[in-house]
Amino acid sequence: MRRTCRWVVAAMGVAFATLSYTWMTLPDVRALKREPPATTAFRELRAEQAADAGRTLKMQHRWVSYDRISPHLKRAVTVAEDAAFWEHEGLDFDEIRASLEVNWMRGEFVRGASTITQQLAKNLYLSPSRNPYRKVRELLITRRLEAELSKRRIFELYLNLIEWGDGIWGAEAAARAHFGVSAAALTPAQAAMLAGAIINPRVYSPSRPNARLLRRQALILRRMGTVTPPDTPAQPAAAPAVPVIPPPPFIIR
Repeated sequence: MRRTCRWVVAAMGVAFATLSYTWMTLPDVRALKREPPATTAFRELRAEQAADAGRTLKMQHRWVSYDRISPHLKRAVTVAEDAAFWEHEGLDFDEIRASLEVNWMRGEFVRGASTITQQLAKNLYLSPSRNPYRKVRELLITRRLEAELSKRRIFELYLNLIEWGDGIWGAEAAARAHFGVSAAALTPAQAAMLAGAIINPRVYSPSRPNARLLRRQALILRRMGTVTPPDTPAQPAAAPAVPVIPPPPFIIR
């Protein structure tokens, strides 16, 4: 019994020390209040992967302010990625519970529960690895982002920094690369197509959509009128006359 107790105490000590070290070595996110980052962990990772494959990756990226991004894209991304973004504090516990239930029933990871803030934390500082320690860092960085930045700023960073194709980063570059328009000029259909591709931007191309991406676009279009991000005019997006299609399973990010 005493030996077991010693092991428990030792394990708790190691866990506390690890958590303390992790917290003290987290990135300082306060600078993001004033200016965007020069690069991101995901952008560096893609450049390294391209170099390993013997090619140079041409990076397409242009920062635009929140007000210069189409309200249709804000609605579409909110619907597709994190419908409760404007209400929760970084973690969506209802979605986490639903994700655990689905994954448990199917015996595999088929549905994720990452919020927009968690995705931003991962893209800025981490990697796509499912390593448990990386996930702990992601959760702690998420809390820091929520504590230091406004929701509007988090969303602005997210829309400007996420991947939207090979070497395509952010809403402005994506809108121009896939549709030849600015991020401000995106139509509801184009916005829904871009939002649908976020699930796997290296597989789904908004300019060359496959059947699954078209189904996601239709679903997102029908739901876009149910959300109104702050500072966005409250006008519902037009939806095509298509039958109701159940949403496809989300992928662990």
